[in-house]
Amino acid sequence: MARIKEFDRDKALDAAVGVFREHGFEGTSTEMLVRVMKIGRQSLYDTFGDKWALYRLAVERYASEETDAHIAMLRGKPRALDGIAAMIERVVATANQACLGVNSICEFGQSRPDLAEVHQATDHRLRSAASARIRQAQDAGDVDKSLSADAVIDFLFASIAGIRVAARGGAGSDKLASLGRLALRAIM
Repeated sequence: MARIKEFDRDKALDAAVGVFREHGFEGTSTEMLVRVMKIGRQSLYDTFGDKWALYRLAVERYASEETDAHIAMLRGKPRALDGIAAMIERVVATANQACLGVNSICEFGQSRPDLAEVHQATDHRLRSAASARIRQAQDAGDVDKSLSADAVIDFLFASIAGIRVAARGGAGSDKLASLGRLALRAIM
């Protein structure tokens, strides 16, 4: 007779997200995972598959939650430029926490198609929301109309990744806030 699982799958996955955020795939051992997730090794394999399958699920969960948070910021203000600024301010405020999205791209690039698929899906969702707000900001005269919305999105997403990498490299809150302000100013 099969044993009933004695742990909360979502809490265990959230714990795995935390470990992978900080240590990456290669830097995370199975022992680290079972200790932080508070489950046995066999439960990890039975529930999540191997370490790669767990990592992919962790990246997918993290990317979905981050994308939801970015979209909420973008749409959370009546004025489009204020929504864009809120998204950047959120990134600056949380930049001291390792970003599993940026870290997984740095660790694997496009070498793992199943992981790249996760990044592409979340990128598509965020681009769609950002594009609408950028066009609104352009129509309001707040964002330079001579810039294509796609170019603005590319620049803002690169700036967000740069802010997160700068934080990981030790940049302080003043420097991160300055990077955020400059990113916003560059599109006006």
